[in-house]
Amino acid sequence: MKKIGITISALILGSSAVFSQGQLDAYKIAQTDLFGTARYMSMGGAFGALGGDISVMSSNPAGLAIYRSSEFQATLSLNSASSESDFGGMKATGSRTRMYFDNIAYVGYFPTSDDEGIVGWNVGFSYNRVKNFNRNYSLKGNANSVYSLSDYVAERAYGLHTSDITDSESSYNPYDYVDDWLSVLGYNARYFEYFEGKGKYFSAFGEADGSGGINPYQLEGVKLDVSERGGIDQYNIAFGLNVSNMLMLGATVAITDINYHYNSYYTEDFKNTNRLELENRLDMEGTGYGFNAGAILQPVDYFRLGVAYNSPTWYKMTDYYDATATADSYFWDKKYSSHTPYNAYSEYELRSPGRWIFSAAAILGRTALLSVDYELTNYKTMKLYHSDGKENQNSNADIRDNFTNAGTLRVGAEVKVTPQFAVRAGAAWIGNPVKNTLKDATVEVKTVGTIPNYTIENSISNYTVGLGYRFTPSFYMDLACIIRSQKEDLYTFSKIFDNGELITDSKPASLKTNTTRIALTLGHKF
Repeated sequence: MKKIGITISALILGSSAVFSQGQLDAYKIAQTDLFGTARYMSMGGAFGALGGDISVMSSNPAGLAIYRSSEFQATLSLNSASSESDFGGMKATGSRTRMYFDNIAYVGYFPTSDDEGIVGWNVGFSYNRVKNFNRNYSLKGNANSVYSLSDYVAERAYGLHTSDITDSESSYNPYDYVDDWLSVLGYNARYFEYFEGKGKYFSAFGEADGSGGINPYQLEGVKLDVSERGGIDQYNIAFGLNVSNMLMLGATVAITDINYHYNSYYTEDFKNTNRLELENRLDMEGTGYGFNAGAILQPVDYFRLGVAYNSPTWYKMTDYYDATATADSYFWDKKYSSHTPYNAYSEYELRSPGRWIFSAAAILGRTALLSVDYELTNYKTMKLYHSDGKENQNSNADIRDNFTNAGTLRVGAEVKVTPQFAVRAGAAWIGNPVKNTLKDATVEVKTVGTIPNYTIENSISNYTVGLGYRFTPSFYMDLACIIRSQKEDLYTFSKIFDNGELITDSKPASLKTNTTRIALTLGHKF
């Protein structure tokens, strides 16, 4: 029988818990979306060599040196996300629509009197939302597996004595000592029980078989509702340098804020009105810093090449969480409920992966632009650390085993129909760094705290169109429409293996999230 890596830990002061963040939590934070000005988004974000847009502060800041005037601009967007899951042939939907303030920025242009050497320099300050977490999704259906969440939690508790995980009235609090809070919560809600005759834990949703074991009830239906809120905001201070109108150099110092709010409600129904419920809340907050540096070479007027490096972002993170578990079981002939400690939190550190961006752009007179970016990210370099700075070796080993390099391709084009009016189009295809071990569910996935459900990404694509209009030489407006499609596998809990043998199975639902964003940017050149 498999013994999961559960350890008894020293008491931690205050309400902090030994609470291990996992590989999927690091990946959630490491990703960014296609966000920026309307012009930037309508051309797929392919501005690494093109420059001349405030959004380049978050990618290739050498693009600031393309500016030949000072500029102020701001962007609003309307975001609508709809999700549909398919679980064993039964579908469930969720939706979320909201307006956002995506960015505001200032770029200052300071020419010199020289025709060679340094002919001008630029400074820029910006706020930019680089990721949006907001969506609702659901799963429901007749169970397509004989395994319940109670079976999964019972297997997780293997190796722990009942006295280790009992939440009694005594001074002993298992949440101060046991790493696996889901085992503690599940046991005290009576999801499972230890059977002396069998020497192991079993789900309590069934009837005693008279031989020291239990005959489990058939799982008849499951339902999961998830709400995600929040985003990743970035504040940039950037500098650009124009050398002889041929070489553009730039650097950015970026400060990043994360706020992520998660709520889920999960139920399982068995025969004889037996029922299991699990409610989870997670609030994630963090602040990080990083830098970007880049160059753009313009050997001729109509062609540019760009290269940029975006450093890792070093975060200090705090997670706040609580959970309630409830079991209405015929085996116990009563309803039990248990709650994790109130005001519990965990502090840790995270390093996101660095990125290289290689770009090219063609400027076809005053009529058209064509640009392409290729971004390479090594997700194996994500790192998690405990609050004392020591490496989270288990989670980092999972990252190295289950993630790899991924490329993102962005293309964009602009055509000026008249000197005042432009049309734009673009696309961005985001590579998937998840290895087949996670995609094919051949390894156990350790999730954060008492949240058993998780998603595994399959693909993300963005298709964009837009318009631009100059009212005067100084005042302009840009409009963009971005259609984003994301496909994932949604698991209610992980599989468990013992030396390659499947101990607890879990079948995924397919989850597709379509997001439509309408963005409006207003700008003034001076």
